[in-house]
Parts: sequence; C-alpha cells; structure tokens
Amino acid sequence: MSAPSPKRENLLVNLICNVALPTLILTKFSGENALGPNLGLIVALLFPVSYGVQDFIRRRRVNFISAIGFASVLISGGLGLMHLDGFWFAVKEAAIPSIIGLAVLFSMRAKLPLVQEILYNPQIMDVPRIEARLDERGTRADFANLMRSSSKLLALSFFVSAVLNYGLARYLLKSPTGTEAFNAELGKMHLWNWPVIVVPSMAMMMFALWRFLKGLQSATGLTLDELLQQQPAKGKSTGQ
Repeated sequence: MSAPSPKRENLLVNLICNVALPTLILTKFSGENALGPNLGLIVALLFPVSYGVQDFIRRRRVNFISAIGFASVLISGGLGLMHLDGFWFAVKEAAIPSIIGLAVLFSMRAKLPLVQEILYNPQIMDVPRIEARLDERGTRADFANLMRSSSKLLALSFFVSAVLNYGLARYLLKSPTGTEAFNAELGKMHLWNWPVIVVPSMAMMMFALWRFLKGLQSATGLTLDELLQQQPAKGKSTGQ
C-alpha cells in the first residue's frame, strides 16, 4: 500500500496568517495605546511562525523555499528587536531570494537539483511515467538540457525578486526601528509585497513552468494530462 500524499496547503489560511493578520497588527495595533512597537512586532511575527510550524506538523514535509521563508520571518523579528536601521531590513529582503536563486544555480550539479523540488515535483508530475518514456525515446539529453534552462530561468525570477524586495524596503522603511511608525511601514511592506513582488515573480515562475511542460511534452510525447499526477476520484472505493 502506497503512503498517502501530503495534504495540500490551504492558500486562504496561508494569506491570512502570513499577510493579513501581520499587516493588521503592525499597522493598527502597534501603537503605545495598544500592544506597543516591540510587542506588536512579536505578535505580528508569531502568526507566520506558528503557521509554518503547524503546516510542517500537518503535512510532514519540509520545503526548501518554505524553510527559507520561515528563517526570513525570524530574522525580521531579530532585526526589529535589535532596532537596526531599515537598511538592514532591505538587505535581508534582497538576500533571501538571492540565496534561493544561487542555490537553484549551484544545485544544477547536484543529484537532486532544486528545480525538481519546484517544477518536477512528484506530488504534481507523474514522474515514473515520464522517466520511463524518456528512456523509451532516448531523450535523456533533451531532458537534462531542459532542466538546466529551467533552473536558469527560475534563478532569474528570484534575482528579479531580490531587486524588487530591496527597492520596496528602501522606499517604505523610513522611520527609526522600534517605533509605531516603523511597524506601520513594515506592515505596508508586507501588504505591498504581493502586488509589487509576488505577482511578477509568480508570473515568471508560471512562464518557467509552462516552458518546462512544453519541453517535457516534446521530450516524452505525452500529453499534458499524462504528464500530471492523476488524483483518485472522490467516492470511489479502493478495493472490492
């Protein structure tokens, strides 16, 4: 009997815990008449941290990018509590996607490149069927070239994200750290992160995925439906 696949992440809960609640607390409840700047920052960061821990316990799966994001939240809290200048927040915001981009490039020589975690994930792709078809058609070299070009495109998306992260942080974070005004600016940065950074980065990743799938179709001769992992129909019994 095969092991059950990890539960899918709930996007709505993700957005509430990682964006909506931290932004609300940082912008509305970090004043001296509420939680205060330091406690407000701590409470705001508790939501994404708690979500990350709970999601790992529920799905029993560590994702490299999720782990980097988790570390980013902890670093943000540390920088805020140490009252470091907003410049260092901008450096951190640029460093995280840069590290991921470099990791994607360096992993190209590894046995399991990171592009496999992001694009060629067995939870999404029917890997055994694809591998068998590549061997059958003798297109392993084409597949290797596709993985390399996809890795470079993915890395580029993270480097673009790094530049946008740095620019947004430098534009918004003007007040001294440890103040209500700084927390409000940090909340705005979390909110604007989605339309300014996440959406363009996701668009580049979707293009990388589309190009990857097209390349796989060419190398394997499989249709899109055949490439993707088929989900069992609900309500069907597993045995007689």
